[in-house]
Amino acid sequence: MTDGKICATHRQRRALVYVRQSSSSQVENNRESTRRQYALADRACDLGWHADQITIVDEDLGLSGATAEGRSGFARMTAEVALGQVGLLLGLEVSRLARNNADWYRLLDLCGLTDTLIADADGIYHPGLFNDRLVLGLKGTMSEAELHILRARLDGGIRNKAARGELYRGQPIGYIRGEGDAEILLDPDEEVQAAVRAVFDRFAEFGSARRVWRWFLMEKLDFPHRFHRGAELRWEPPAYHTIHQVLTNPVYAGAYTYGKSRRERQVDENGIVRTRIRKLPRSQWQVLIHDHHPAYIDWPTHEAILERLSRNTRPLPHGAGKGAVREGTALLQGLGTCGECGRRLATHYTGRTSSPGYHCRGKELVEGRRALCLYVGAVQIDQAVAKAVLQAIRPAGIEAALQAVGRLEADHDQALKQWRLTVERARYEAERAERRYRAVEPEHRLVARGLERDWEQCLSALEEAQTELEQRQRDRPRQLDAAGREALLALGEDLPRVWDAPTTTARDRKELLRTMLEEVIVLAPRGESFIRLTLRWRTGLLTEIQLDRPRKRRAAIRTDDDTIDLVRRLARFHPDAVIAAILNRQGKATAYGHPFNVHRVGSLRRHWNIPCFDPATAPDDGRLVNVAQAANILGVATSTVHRWLNDGFIDGEQVTPGAPWRIRITEAFRPRFMEEAPPGYVSMFQAMQRLGVTRQTVLQRVKRGELDAIHIRAGRKKALRIKVMDRQQSLFEQSA
Repeated sequence: MTDGKICATHRQRRALVYVRQSSSSQVENNRESTRRQYALADRACDLGWHADQITIVDEDLGLSGATAEGRSGFARMTAEVALGQVGLLLGLEVSRLARNNADWYRLLDLCGLTDTLIADADGIYHPGLFNDRLVLGLKGTMSEAELHILRARLDGGIRNKAARGELYRGQPIGYIRGEGDAEILLDPDEEVQAAVRAVFDRFAEFGSARRVWRWFLMEKLDFPHRFHRGAELRWEPPAYHTIHQVLTNPVYAGAYTYGKSRRERQVDENGIVRTRIRKLPRSQWQVLIHDHHPAYIDWPTHEAILERLSRNTRPLPHGAGKGAVREGTALLQGLGTCGECGRRLATHYTGRTSSPGYHCRGKELVEGRRALCLYVGAVQIDQAVAKAVLQAIRPAGIEAALQAVGRLEADHDQALKQWRLTVERARYEAERAERRYRAVEPEHRLVARGLERDWEQCLSALEEAQTELEQRQRDRPRQLDAAGREALLALGEDLPRVWDAPTTTARDRKELLRTMLEEVIVLAPRGESFIRLTLRWRTGLLTEIQLDRPRKRRAAIRTDDDTIDLVRRLARFHPDAVIAAILNRQGKATAYGHPFNVHRVGSLRRHWNIPCFDPATAPDDGRLVNVAQAANILGVATSTVHRWLNDGFIDGEQVTPGAPWRIRITEAFRPRFMEEAPPGYVSMFQAMQRLGVTRQTVLQRVKRGELDAIHIRAGRKKALRIKVMDRQQSLFEQSA
């Protein structure tokens, strides 16, 4: 079979057979369509192409033709057409090549420029001819319209069904599908229900998703997971994301929702079209049906949870959120507001004891820096606020004590209930594994060994769960007797004692303040001696408290006097870097126990008005040099200079131990160094023999000035020469 549009130049190039189906389910189930597309290779052979000239492009199986994005096969086919390597494109129908007119007309233009034919089940077309191009254009338009109509029908049916609450979708943990259309029921597993209810109960107590997550980990409780629809439940330690999803999902409040997000397409910086899912606010949800199915919590509770979670995030300067309760002793964290500009106060901790304080950076700029509206300590303010709150809740102290007893027992009962259900589930798994093992034929040893191993694992898990339950039952606090209850009620009347107790954490105090107060406005004008507090209670009432501002006092911590005197003496001869090294070598430290450096030495000098070292004004009694300079002048090694200093052959001084040596080179010092020894000077060995003493004694006499010594330099010979008179002459002179 031939066609008049096919020329020899077409057959000299390759023929491409494009194979595509829109989804993986079509590839798996619609096998006949796949066979028809692969059979187009036989049609290319009938049109005159050899088998080795025919290429099947099937990389795009399972991909939609609505866009060319991600279709590597279509991109490869378009590139080969543009290079003029293709004579014929074959597709079962135009919709297989593209369902987007932008991609379709781009391919038609390339085929028309490169003289490439396009063939489908109806015939062969040349895009360079007007009539054929018109037919191909109409087919492409109809293909795009067909896709639009199919999508509109499907979306319309889905939306109508969702509007009635009958569109079934995957349900979260704690729910199962009923027999009716989109019927949602509570999971009949009591352990699953208890785990979900524990999340909401703990959040009502803690007010933080993170603390709920940490409670599960601390109690070693697992949470059910289902990785995909139809999979079995798996019990594992929960992740923070899991707890947050349970708290924010409206399904747990009995609401049916649809259309909470939408897909958006945008072009990134590389020119690639990206698709993202954007969550919509509740006002833009397509469907929201209350009381659609049984709920774990009511709708007002769900809204309160969302509001609390939004307030737990880090607030903006003028935001309404207080932020989650965090560590730290500053009680007004998230509650304090600046009385000058209305911004949320920030907390800081200073000093070695981390004393808390509040400050506000304000909005005014002074010399390029923000001017602080206030900067005050928190101790006095926190005490005043705590006193006011305790006075307000004193009548409810006894009732709060009774509720605390009930809450303590309920917490332990809930954890024990969860562990009892865990033991029950482990026992069921062990019994089921046993039944499976006993049902297998004994001769089938391969299966029996695997089932026996599963049974042993289930028995081990059951034993661990029972051991943990028994341990928790032993550790459970005993119920209070009459005497203990009376003691607790007496403690409820003395709330300040409970407030100041070591077991009451700063987090507990902050939680109590937040339940009573909406805001605390702090006004501390500069130059004034008072601080005014305005407490805005949750009931709407206002309470004003005025405090006397504490006077600033000089810190009692200061550097010791010995260190200051030493710095004053060293500053006459050495710069700050050398002084810091000397002080550290002697084990000296700052008033706060830090080692000295250049900046700390300079700060200490300026504070005590100690002049900085100036070489021009340094005292000069003769020429003062250091060890290295003296060694260079004398032509010896630095180790020799140190030895001479120790022996007393040369004179040197130190301001303090560990400071650099200061050696004075004067005219009287230079005659000690000669080329040859004058008469009367002998070597060290001869001096020892004449005096009848040791070498150390000779050096000590030289050091004290009782003996004269010189240093000779004759060629390579360098040594000490000491002037010693004969013993007989010495005795004669002494007798005379």
